[in-house]
Amino acid sequence: MDYQEALAKLLSLTDMERMIGQTHHASRYDLGRVRLLLERLDNPHLRTPTVHITGTKGKGSTAATIASVLNAQGYNAGLFTSPHLHTFRERIQLGGQPVSEEEFASLVDAIWPEVESMNSQGALGEVTTFEMLTAMAFLHFARQRVGFQVIEVGLGGRLDSTNLVQPRVCVITSISLDHTQILGDTVEQIARDKSGIIKPGSVAVTSPQTPGVMAVLKDACRAQSVDLVSVEQGYTWAMQAHDLGGQSFTVAAPWGEVRLWTPLLGEHQLENAATSVAALHVLDGLGFPISDKAMSQGFRSVWWPARLEVLSRKPLVVADGAHNPYSAGKLREALRQYFSFERLIYVVGLSADKNAHGIIQELAPGAHLVVATRSRHPRAVPPDLLADGFCTAGVEAVPVDGVKAALDYALSRTKASDLVVATGSLFVAAEAREAILGVPPELYPSLQPQVQGP
Repeated sequence: MDYQEALAKLLSLTDMERMIGQTHHASRYDLGRVRLLLERLDNPHLRTPTVHITGTKGKGSTAATIASVLNAQGYNAGLFTSPHLHTFRERIQLGGQPVSEEEFASLVDAIWPEVESMNSQGALGEVTTFEMLTAMAFLHFARQRVGFQVIEVGLGGRLDSTNLVQPRVCVITSISLDHTQILGDTVEQIARDKSGIIKPGSVAVTSPQTPGVMAVLKDACRAQSVDLVSVEQGYTWAMQAHDLGGQSFTVAAPWGEVRLWTPLLGEHQLENAATSVAALHVLDGLGFPISDKAMSQGFRSVWWPARLEVLSRKPLVVADGAHNPYSAGKLREALRQYFSFERLIYVVGLSADKNAHGIIQELAPGAHLVVATRSRHPRAVPPDLLADGFCTAGVEAVPVDGVKAALDYALSRTKASDLVVATGSLFVAAEAREAILGVPPELYPSLQPQVQGP
């Protein structure tokens, strides 16, 4: 089959990420299907040393950074992340490059007979899109005999499709409230779910957490007889300088200090960087050498777009996939710290399952204008409902359907000294990249029904 045929088969499965008009519950998530699918493929996920990463914020940036350093060291690392910005192929990367269309189709071709067989039997329910993608990633990395696989959890941890690996290192980045309808409505409940990736024989590394979350993670490590490395307790970090292209910083660890540069902007990226350094040092101690040169080169060459990414300098346009109140607050702080501007104009679109009120409350302070919009994603909130929310918060807000049209309107209201920020969801940030950088999108059929507003 060719790439388009492979995409059609993939999208014919149940896609939890794009489903609308239905409530998601933890009961929908089960490891039985993906376990059986991987067994039918001769368990490719167990053939490669693994770094498994979960968290609410920063897990993607941390995964991309760790993979970049491993590539610089020569491990030819595989990286599996979600969601994607412009094409499904981005989710499965090898050596820093997305899987080719030909290889993507080959993976679907190899796995599809097993999927059809399982679905026809129906004992465990039908294989989902994400389960299929997970199996494709593991099979690709096994086929290519990668030196490492860096696996980002899709959702939660305990019942995530990726949680059949036997990791050398488990990384837990900052945990805050998100996906509460599935994972729980307190950070401690969410932490219990995410701590499900911690397994015997691994070492756990955690970013700074609230005391309640740390207590949960410590309990999980004790239960599994796993050592816990707390970045907050053993590491410090400080920015040295920054410009629109990136930032230089130092990380001081119990074993010494490293000076690094990354193209990723934001103070929160320094926390992610320190977590990455800690995880890489653990790997080094486990017998997987990481040189200072590889550390420096890997940080310098990491690519993780749509996270405080400068898309244009004149006018100044930034894209950031802030999709919950915590990340929206961090975005607002970072804009004042890293950019110089007179007026702040947001182009904002949200998904229906997000805490719209909390995000609005975080973005509203200091905003001059909000252009409310929606992405192509079927779960996008209608712009007029979003605009009403910002107006209630005391900010001028104008609804404009479509991200490109919203950007055009925002730029028509922009002076040379202003800053335009496309945010609210990763899908809005992705479409902003497409509009400004000319990136061709990969279009998919919509899954109709109605979405509810904020």
